[in-house]
Amino acid sequence: MSAYRFFGKWLGVAGYMVQYGCIAHCTLEFVGDFVVCKGPSMEPTIFSEDVILTEHISPRFNRISRGDVIIARSPTNPHHHICKRVTGLSGDKVKNGFRTYIVPKGHVWLEGDNAMNSTDSRNFGSVPAGLIHGRVVYRVWPLSELGKLNSLQNWQIDR
Repeated sequence: MSAYRFFGKWLGVAGYMVQYGCIAHCTLEFVGDFVVCKGPSMEPTIFSEDVILTEHISPRFNRISRGDVIIARSPTNPHHHICKRVTGLSGDKVKNGFRTYIVPKGHVWLEGDNAMNSTDSRNFGSVPAGLIHGRVVYRVWPLSELGKLNSLQNWQIDR
C-alpha cells in the first residue's frame, strides 16, 4: 500500500510541475520575458550585457510606435534576434543616405542608436512587423541603471 501512496504523491507533484511549467511557458511566450542584449548597436541607450524586460502584447495588437525599442527576429538570420529602435512605420518616408524610401504596409524601419556601429534597416531595408517579438519596457540589469533607458525618453525623430 505504501508504494501506491508514494506513486500517487509523485503523480500529484508531477501534475503541479506540468501546470506551473505551462503557466510559465505561456507567460514568457505571450506576456513578456527577459532579454540579455549583445553588441554595441544600441549604445548609449542599451549596452552589451544589459538585461531588459520586454512585453509581447503591443506587437500582437500592432501597438508599436515610432521611438519604441523592440526585439525582433533578424531579417537576415532567423536564428538571431536584434534590438533596435523603430524610426519609421508603414507609409513613412525615411532618408537613407541620398535615397528616400517609403516604408511598405505591414513593415517598420529599424535603426540602432549607435549609427556608426549598427547593422539595421539602413543595410537590409524595411522589416516585416510580424518579426517583432517584444517591446522593451524596462532595464533590470545592471542594478545601478535599474529602470533607466538613458535616451529612450528624450528620443525624437528628425524627419
